[in-house]
Amino acid sequence: MSIKQYLADHILFLDGGMGTLLQANGLQAGELPETWNISHPGVVVDIHRAYFDAGSHVVNTNTFGANILKFSENVLENIVSAAVENAKIARNNSCGSQEKFIALDIGPTGRMFAPLGDLDFEDAVRIFKKTISVGVRCGVDLIFIETMSDSYETKAALLAAKETCDLPVFVSNAYGEDGKLMTGASPAAMVAMLEGMGADAIGVNCSLGPKALSGIVAEYLHYASVPVLVKPNAGLPKIVDKKTVYDLTEEEFAQDVAKMLSDGARIAGGCCGTTPAYIAALCTAAPKKPTEIVPKDHVLISSYTHAVLFGERPILIGERINPTGKKRFKEALRDGDRDYILGEGIAQQEKGVDVLDVNVGLPEIDEAAVLCDTVCALQVIIDLPLQIDTTDAAAMERALRRYNGKAMINSVNGKRESMDTVFPLAKKYGGVIVALTLDEDGIPETAEGRFLIAEKILREAALYGIDKKDIIFDPLALTVSADNRAGKETLRAISMIRERLKCHTSLGVSNVSFGLPRREIVNTAFFTLAMGAGLSAAIMNPYSEEMMGAYHAFCALHGMDDNCMDYIAYAQTLGERATTVSPTVSVRGGASSENTSSDLQRAIVKGLQDQAAQLTEKLLDGQTEALHIVQNEIIPALNIVGVGFEKKTMYLPQLLMSAEAAKAAFDTIKSKIAKDRTADKCAFVIATVHGDIHDIGKNIVKLLLENYGFDVTDLGKDVPAEEIVATVKRLHAPLCGLSALMTTTVPAMEQTIKLLREQAPYCKVVVGGAVLTQEYADAIGADKYAKDAMETVRYAEEIDRLL
Repeated sequence: MSIKQYLADHILFLDGGMGTLLQANGLQAGELPETWNISHPGVVVDIHRAYFDAGSHVVNTNTFGANILKFSENVLENIVSAAVENAKIARNNSCGSQEKFIALDIGPTGRMFAPLGDLDFEDAVRIFKKTISVGVRCGVDLIFIETMSDSYETKAALLAAKETCDLPVFVSNAYGEDGKLMTGASPAAMVAMLEGMGADAIGVNCSLGPKALSGIVAEYLHYASVPVLVKPNAGLPKIVDKKTVYDLTEEEFAQDVAKMLSDGARIAGGCCGTTPAYIAALCTAAPKKPTEIVPKDHVLISSYTHAVLFGERPILIGERINPTGKKRFKEALRDGDRDYILGEGIAQQEKGVDVLDVNVGLPEIDEAAVLCDTVCALQVIIDLPLQIDTTDAAAMERALRRYNGKAMINSVNGKRESMDTVFPLAKKYGGVIVALTLDEDGIPETAEGRFLIAEKILREAALYGIDKKDIIFDPLALTVSADNRAGKETLRAISMIRERLKCHTSLGVSNVSFGLPRREIVNTAFFTLAMGAGLSAAIMNPYSEEMMGAYHAFCALHGMDDNCMDYIAYAQTLGERATTVSPTVSVRGGASSENTSSDLQRAIVKGLQDQAAQLTEKLLDGQTEALHIVQNEIIPALNIVGVGFEKKTMYLPQLLMSAEAAKAAFDTIKSKIAKDRTADKCAFVIATVHGDIHDIGKNIVKLLLENYGFDVTDLGKDVPAEEIVATVKRLHAPLCGLSALMTTTVPAMEQTIKLLREQAPYCKVVVGGAVLTQEYADAIGADKYAKDAMETVRYAEEIDRLL
């Protein structure tokens, strides 16, 4: 029986922690757990067999960190082959009578993706493919991607699995206490992307105990139509008698996880701190029969932070990133003026659109390259979902492949060639497809004709395995100046598709007024009528006060705006524009009560590197002193973003892009005044501890500290304690930051702190990482536990002021 067949009617039990048990068997600080597949195969086999004996249906191979960033290709092949063989031996020797499966365990690379870091998306896909291809050749039953804290890396790993094999793929993400991934994604956003790409089961693991994960699991269950998995830690870690222990007993853990299974989760196991005893208790406490998995009809698209749900209110799609009829935009495309294009996106976001349409189609440019670059640039500074708008199949695929979320795809139509081109791309990469109601015979004049084309498109989509919830129909607004019945037929088509097919609709509203004077009058009236007919989304001009006013009034009048708060806020902005001489630009999302008070601050807050450099140069040319720019422009802008990050209204990519824009401003100052910018705050030594190659968090902290003026010495990753201490002593650094991602490397952090206390007692030690808590940090002797990068900066500023 295959695992998918078994899962259809049964609860599936996973294994528990591997690192916890390897440490108990003698794994030393800094030792790579994957090497034990070869050096201590008996220990690994015994651990796997214990989980099978406890009732696990699935054990994960000991390959969490096995990739070509850590091992050569030959060594990687040997390690993965040995890992799979160890799991097979355990399965054969187990006394358990249940169905048993072996999953190839795939963990994160520990690197940040470009442009926020140095790892290219396609390089990451190749890295994952190397490991997966070995595991598939060795005969694993499924691929298990776990502990991913970045949606983009999650996509790269899933894409690698799908392009390497046809085995089932389970995907599990690690969430923080705020219910988001490290890079900002909500559970709904991950459901949208992963279901769209065809993951066979999705869910959560690590970071937190079962009670803390319950809200996240509930959100998965609300939106997901595929099995949901949960693999929590055994509560929170602490040090007892110099050993790491967790605060939940086997029975407490089992009862909490069993509740999630009763609520609808289908797959369960344990992560850090759990043992075979925890899994045995879970198997006993779990319900005997699974809760039925009910397909959901939610229509979702997503960005790297959040999902947009169709149906609750009309969705606004900004139309301005499009060269049609826009001379300045065409010039920007030809000249490669990316900041102008990004500025159009930011401006529409500030006007309140939900989605950005992205169209860069010009005959004289390489559309595939420019569209991909534009999508990649937009998605790191703007958190809105994108609608990828092109008729070029190559351009569409490149952009969809690199998009960090579930995009809208604009568009397909009823022509055979169009459907055969677009549907395979949508099936592979996921997306909500805008379907135009036209075919080889053109656009039908009547609503009935367009309805028939919509039915044909749905039938064909089903043959590709695309659900009708992922099709949004555009019944096409034709100009009323050419046919006075055109508007009425489009409105009828909207109603027919909505009522009879139960599908959503979208419309390019402004087409209706082509050739008429004062087009906004017609557009606004038609937009209002279309919303009344059930229009789900509109591609429109958010700079139009008439259109935006009609939208907010419609929502208020139709009970879609609680207490008319959105309408009131919009009306107030109109009043402010009428009375304010020099308006400031608010940071979207309420990141701070402050507003950006200058163009340079705005460029830094929005992460516009080129613009920040140009504005800084302009200020210097105007005789503004460099120190004034730093103190009154750059640092206040960074503080706005920092406060937003601390309040969870801005997310990691925005924080890092703002830091890069600030760096561009600093670099301009440095070049113009012909001397290096020197750090004006104390020395800070930073490193990822011995045995740990994950340096994402460390690199984020380094970038922010440097922007705040600290003299940072970055020793890199997998750094022995002796090297860290020697550097602190050489620099007489008053601050040292230590990072660790894995439970197996926390002992190395404790050893480093102990050595610092002996040889450099003046140095304050800050620790951070996914496995750490305040109690854990206290137990290993750290001076400060920082839950994120900005907390490290704030603490460093406190210490610097005391020096």
